[in-house]
Parts: sequence; C-alpha cells; structure tokens
Amino acid sequence: MDEIEKEPDEYTRLLKYIDYEAERARHGGDEGDEEEEEKEMRRLWYAPWKKVPVDAEGTKKVPQSWLETDMLKGLSEPEISNRRNRFGYNELESPRENPILKFISYFRGPILYVMELAVILAAGLRDWIDFGVIIGILALNAFVGWYQEKQAGDIVEQLKAGIAMKATVVRDGKEQVIEAREIVPGDIVVVEEGQTIPADGKILAAYDDKDRSKAKSILEKRDASKNGNNHSSRSSSPGREKKEQANGGPDSGDRKEGGQDDKGREDDDDGKEDKGPSVFSCDQSAITGESLAVDKYIGDTIYYTTGAKRGKVYMVVAETARQSFVGRTASLVTGSNTQGHFQKVMNSIGTTLLVLVVLWLLAIWIGGFFRHVLIATPSENNLLVYTLVMLIIGVPVGLPCVTTTTLAVGAAFLARRKAIVQKLTAIESLAGVDILCTDKTGTLTANQLSVHEPWAVEGVDLNWMLAVAVLASSHNIKSLDPIDKVTVVTLKDYPKAREILKEGWITHKFTPFDPVSKRITAQVEKDGKQYNVAKGAPNAILRLANPPRELQEAYRQRTQDYAKRGFRTLGVACQEQGGEWKILGLLPMFDPPRSDTAQTIAEAGELGVRVKMLTGDAVAIAIETCKQLALGTNVYDSQRLMTGGMSGSDVHDFVESADGFAEVAPEHKYQVVEMLQNRGHLTAMTGDGVNDAPSLKKADCGIAVEGASDAARSAADVVFLDEGLSTIITSIKVARQIFHRMKAYIVYRIALCLHLEIYLTLSMIILNETIRADLIVFIALFADLGTIAIAYDNAPHARAPVEWQLPKIWIISTILGLLLAGATWILRGTLFLSSGGIIQNWGSVQEILFLEVALTENWLIFVTRGAGTWPSWQLVGAILGIDIIASIFAIFGWISGSQPHNGHTDIVTVVRVWAFSFGVTVVLALVYFILNNIPWLDNIGRKKRGVKDKTREDFISNLRMVTLVHQRGGNGSEDIFRFEPQAEVAKGEEKKEQR
Repeated sequence: MDEIEKEPDEYTRLLKYIDYEAERARHGGDEGDEEEEEKEMRRLWYAPWKKVPVDAEGTKKVPQSWLETDMLKGLSEPEISNRRNRFGYNELESPRENPILKFISYFRGPILYVMELAVILAAGLRDWIDFGVIIGILALNAFVGWYQEKQAGDIVEQLKAGIAMKATVVRDGKEQVIEAREIVPGDIVVVEEGQTIPADGKILAAYDDKDRSKAKSILEKRDASKNGNNHSSRSSSPGREKKEQANGGPDSGDRKEGGQDDKGREDDDDGKEDKGPSVFSCDQSAITGESLAVDKYIGDTIYYTTGAKRGKVYMVVAETARQSFVGRTASLVTGSNTQGHFQKVMNSIGTTLLVLVVLWLLAIWIGGFFRHVLIATPSENNLLVYTLVMLIIGVPVGLPCVTTTTLAVGAAFLARRKAIVQKLTAIESLAGVDILCTDKTGTLTANQLSVHEPWAVEGVDLNWMLAVAVLASSHNIKSLDPIDKVTVVTLKDYPKAREILKEGWITHKFTPFDPVSKRITAQVEKDGKQYNVAKGAPNAILRLANPPRELQEAYRQRTQDYAKRGFRTLGVACQEQGGEWKILGLLPMFDPPRSDTAQTIAEAGELGVRVKMLTGDAVAIAIETCKQLALGTNVYDSQRLMTGGMSGSDVHDFVESADGFAEVAPEHKYQVVEMLQNRGHLTAMTGDGVNDAPSLKKADCGIAVEGASDAARSAADVVFLDEGLSTIITSIKVARQIFHRMKAYIVYRIALCLHLEIYLTLSMIILNETIRADLIVFIALFADLGTIAIAYDNAPHARAPVEWQLPKIWIISTILGLLLAGATWILRGTLFLSSGGIIQNWGSVQEILFLEVALTENWLIFVTRGAGTWPSWQLVGAILGIDIIASIFAIFGWISGSQPHNGHTDIVTVVRVWAFSFGVTVVLALVYFILNNIPWLDNIGRKKRGVKDKTREDFISNLRMVTLVHQRGGNGSEDIFRFEPQAEVAKGEEKKEQR
C-alpha cells in the first residue's frame, strides 16, 4: 500500500489500487484487516495455544468469511465439524456436566469434610477397619447420589429429545431436515411460514428466486450506501431494527444529512432506500412485545425463536442460540448462582450439627483431662478414639445423598408425567407454593377457539354467511391463523355451507388482516360473478357496510350481548358485482375451558393454593372464563397496576386481593410476582415467551408451559410438556410427597446424631467407656444404607403449603434423641445387675449395645414418616435386611476381638433386645404423635404470609417514581446529580425530540 501511494502518476496509482483491491478481495482482506483480526483474537485460559475471535463483550465472534456460504450448496461435513467444535450446539442449555467431576462433587461439603477428617484420623490410629468402612460409606453415598441424579437427568434428556425443534438446511447441495441443535454458523436454512426461526440469521433470497439475480442487485444497491461497511457485520437487535426502519430503513443511521449517501446519490422520494419487496414477515412478540408481524426484506436479520408468518426464504445463520439476541437476553437471567432456599436449610442443619459436635468434643476432652484419660493410649479408650467416634456419629454423612436421591427419584417420577424439573431444589419450592399465577389460554382453557351460536341478519341464509366467512380466510392450511382455522373447521357442522364452497369459487386476491382497517378481505369469483368478501372487527364491518339504522341497532345490540358474555366477535360482509356492501352476520368465538380445569381449580383450593389468572385477553373474556371455572370474578385491567394512582401499600393490597388481571404484558407478570413475594407468599408463575424469562426467574417456582420458547424454558425451574392446569396441581402434590419424605428423614437423622452424642458423651465422662469405633462406623453405615429407601416410600401429601419450620424440627428431634439416649442408658444399666439384666445366658456388652442402638435407630424412620399410608415394600425390606445383619453381628460377635465367649450373644438375649427396642419404638411413636398435635408447636417457625409492611411498600413505590438525572457542568463547574419524577423526565425528553 505504501508503494502504491508513492506512485507519481495519478492514473497509474489508481490502476494499481484497483489491482490491489481485487487481490485483497480474493484473500478476504488486507494486512490491516489481519492486524484488526489479530486484535480481536483471545487465548483460551484452559488452552493457551488456541485463539478464538471475540467481540466487544468478550464472547465468541463468528468470522465474517463463515457467512459467505454458497446458498445452493451449503456447508460440507468437515466445515460443520470445525464450526461446531468452536461454537458448540445450537441450544441455550449449558453443556452437560462432566460425569467424573460431578461424581467428585459428592465428596465436597462441610459434612463430608468432617468424615474425610475422620478417615485421616482413623489412618493415624491405624484403625484400618474404620478407615476402610468410612471410605466405603463416603463412596457409597457419592455413587448412589450420582447415579440417582444421573438417572433422573437421562429421563429428562429423553423427553427433551422428543420435543426437539427441526430445521431444513442445505448441505452438500441437498436440502435435509435435521434437529435445530445441529445447526452451525454459516448454515443455509430454509424457513417458511408456520415455522420457528432456529437461529439469528440474514435473509439471502426468496425461496422461489434461486437464481439470486434480483436478491443480488438489491443487496449490491444497499451495500453501496453504507460507507463501505458490510451490512451483515452490524450488530443489531429487534428494537434497534424497528427504530431504524421507522427512520428510513435498517441503515438510515449511516446516511449523511441532506438525503444523500457518501457517493452523492439521493434517496427515494419518500426518504427510504429501495429495499425491494418484502419477502418475509415474522412474529417478534415474544421478544419485543409488539403484536403485529414485522415485514422483512432481503438482507434483514431474523431472530431466533420468532415465528414465521409469511413467505419462504433462504437464511444464512449468523449467530447460534447462545450468541443470539435471545440467548444473550436469556443469559442475564440464567447465569445466576444464588443459593436456593433448600441449600440454605441444608447448610443450616449441617452447620448446627457441626457446632454441636465441637461442643460435645469439648466436654469430652475436658472430662477426659479430669479423669486423666490419655490422648493416644490405651488403644481402645483414649481421647483420639473418642474424637474419631464423635466425628463419625456427629455428622449425618448420608444427608446429602438421601436428600439428593429423594429429589432425583421425585424428578424422574414427574418427568414421566411430562413435567421436567430442571433444578432438583425447585421441587421444595413447588411444595410450599400458596399462590399460582397462571395464564388462561392453553392452561385454563383448551386453546381451541370455537364458534358459539353464529348469528345471521334477518333474511340471510346462515350457511351463506358461514361460506362467505371461509372465503374471507387464508387458504394456506399449513399455517392457518387460529381465527381462520376455527372459521374453516366450523363448517364441519354445516354441510350446506360446504356445498356452497364446492360450486367452483376462484380467489383472485386475498388481503390478510390489516391492523388499520381491522378486517380481512378477498376478491372471489363464481360463474363469472365477482364478489368482495370481508371478515373483521364488528365496528370495522359496520363502517364498511353502513346499513340502515334498524339493522345497525340490532347489530350493535347483538355485539354487546356477545361482549358481555366474553365472546370475541367477528362481523361478516359481502359485496356483489361492485354493489353495496351488505352485513351478513356475526361469528361469536370463545376459547372454552378445559374439561378438567374447574375440578382442578377446586382441588387447588383444597390444597391451599390460590389461583390467579393473568391473561392478555380483554377483561370481559377473562371474567366470563372465571365464571365458568368457579374462580373469583375480581379481574381487573392490568393498567391499574401502573397508572392506578394508588400508594405502594394500596397496590400490594390490590394485587393480593384480586382474582386476576387481564390485558397483561410480561412486565405486569413480573410486578405481580414481586408484590406477592413482598407479602411473604411463595409464588409460582407460568409463562411462555422470551419476555416472560425475568418473571419466571423471579418467581419462587417458574413454570414454562407447553410450547414455551427456549428462553422461557431456560429461565424456568420446571418445564411442562403437557397442556392444562392438572399437570401443575399433580406436580404440587408430588412435590409435597417428596418434601414429606425429606422432612421425615431429617427429623430422623438429627435425632440419631443427638442420641449417640448424648449417650456416648455421658458414657465417656462417667464410665470412661464407649461403643467401639468399628461398631460405630457400622451403625452409621446402617443408618444411611437403610433409609435411602425413604425416597421410594408411600408418603402422603399435605393439604396445605408446606415449609421447614426448623425450630419445630429441632424441638421434636431433640426430644426423640433424649428418649433414645435414655433407653440406651436403661439397657446399659440392666447390665450392671448381678443377674445380668437383659442377658439370659451370655452376651457381650458391646454387641448388645450395638444391637439396641441399631434396632431403635432404624425403626425410628417408621415413626417420623408418620401415619396415613403404609410404608413401601422398599423401605420395609431395607430396614428388615439391616436389622437381620445387625442381629447376626451380635449373635456371632463379628469384629469383637477379645470379648467373653468370643463376643457371641445367645439367641434369647437377642430376642429380649428386639422386644425392648420394639417397646422403645412404641413410646417414641406416642410421643411423636402428641408433639405433632400441640397447637403452639405446630405453628412455631411457620412463615407468616400476607404480612403488610406499609412503610416499606410505600417507600419502594415512591422510589420507583423518581429517577437520577445527571447534568454536566459547563466552564469547569461540577456535574449536577438530582432526583426528579419520571414523568417530568419523560416530558423533558419529549420536548427535546420535538426540538
């Protein structure tokens, strides 16, 4: 380039520059571009020898050369593999975890660290039996937890695979249908009406324009007006694109003043560039909220998850799911690593138990010093052995495993019922939900519009009116609008109307719904006779026809009657041979409730869950639906949430007392959820669009309904693959059953820890005696091994929203632990009697204590699981198997060492221990029943819901009504910051725009 600039002759310099530009184009850029590309590369931290291109945000950037794919040939297999290695699959979900790293994660956590410390201590004491058994316990817990979670995950993956989106791509010169997740940047995708856009991309050409001459000329003309910038490299968003189009086309911001581009060419007379005809339109409501379809032209961007409404085009993929506009939006709400409520509860219990272990150890060491107990000798009674024993019994090593298994088994059960739990801890949240905010269409209703008692004007044949309504409908059966579909399907009950349509009609022109005229029109012909037919909003049809006053009044009265009943009404009109338009009648449409919805809502009320309807339909339609479903009819326009003029506290009261809101937008959903949470309610919310993602994330349990977008499913905790409310209520019941199992296990496990801590601490201090460490590790193993089966227990579901009530759990567990410790002391006391106490002929103190502790602790799970249902065969079988093994230990004196009779215990003594343990269990059951029926204890620790905090709510509401304004200081003065009402700021911005 420097040599070219040194050329003295102007034309020679110009010719050399042309050759240089041609060479640069062949190689994809000049040295400066290479330097710029080098600057946009970054090294991977985990593979510093590799570089990847990045954009300003530091995310992977698709090289421009990748987007220059031959439209009719597509990509080859080697190119596809290379691009997938760099950008991964075309999906929002994060990659699956490495199974090895996942397995290792089951050895991490405060409780597990204590057991790992016990492993080191056992090795130091050369107690190899304890060393091996503790490692076995850790490995068993890790394997069971990992396997159960993997099994649940596999079921979820299978279900997801069944609903995978498909896409038509051009590869190796052939069109082929693949899963959308297989798409890579640069792929040529064929998109047509009725489909979902599988990735962000640029429109290359209309499908029927395969020679691309027209598309090429349009693109060349557009590219010439962009200051030399490649349009396809611009980073844009749907909102920006919409604004640019409103101001003169997608690239109007690149033009210079005076209506000319940098080449001096003028724009078209209307101030817009010639983009050619619109070849495509898509529904971007899930992203931007706008209800109308957006027209797209050759070279325009179409966005991932939007719906194709018209046209069939070739698209080159510019960004796959995670790098797409929707993907970047979803990452804002899916990247949170905040600790869930369930983890907080588990950490609280684990931390408290660890603190108790430290306190018991402190008491043992202080008592040991007064009794002159040595630190490391003798081998069976020293402070280090006591420490090892307390570490083993003081922390429930199986707690993470059993809770994970219980949640995973429950998640697999829900998955079989078409409810995918994406986060296991969401089950605990779902069990405590007391308010369910649900949309109407497809959840409470069947999402199947039906025509209800059509009305024809006096003197008009009803069959003729229905036939005209069908003539004024789209005939593309692959992607019928819901209203057109119900109009066409209605004729199945009207055979005469079908006969009319068989009379040789020809459609010359069809004009889809126009939001300005609010009607659909068509020009049709039969037997040489011309007709214009129309279908649309009743008032629009009335203005079109302008009938006599009497007919107008009858028409309006009928329309009002339908509106009061919540029907969505369409007027039908016809014009023959250029004559006057005539009104033919009305089509009242209604989305009927699902057959099981009313019963399901009643069942939700019995479960203590209040259902609030949030719908985009009109208030009248929402109220009519509520009447049919026996829901409350206090349904209001959502605008009262924003502009009602109420104080913060009053708005909270309004939201809490309302039965639902109509004409809601996604921001209204978020506001409703937030206000209910401020009042202490655990709230579940349903949603399906990209804009619903923040509110789904905000809810205590976000639920993506059937047919939801990928962004909504990524943000949700639970994804439903089936329509209707019954699946949600079933999930709540199952979640409460799972919660019951976990709560029963936690009460049981805390009581076990306290049992041995209390007994052994007193035994060590008073008698300088303990149960041998090798027997203690088997007690710990039996406690966890048997109760893993609690995940399969036949648990009842609570009739009200559940919560942990940790103070109640600790009180009950402490009392049960004290009773267990007292029972063990009673048994130990009988062994001091001259008659031998519970021993009939012979028996070892260690084995007898071991058997009593094992039996009473195992049977305690039958107490804490409660009554109401019989225990499952899995739980009974596991506990019975553990009891038999424990009895064999006692009979044969396994690993007893030098004990009387080699540690053997006679059968009669074992039977006595079983009888004593059964009696202890009966007493525990009576005490547990009494404790759970004490009113004050039943309410302790229960969260108060619906609590009003007027000061806080008013403050937050007022704070939202002001904004911080920054005014730059001039002539060296300081910048000014001040608060102003948002309304005043908006007025100021409006005045600036007018100027």
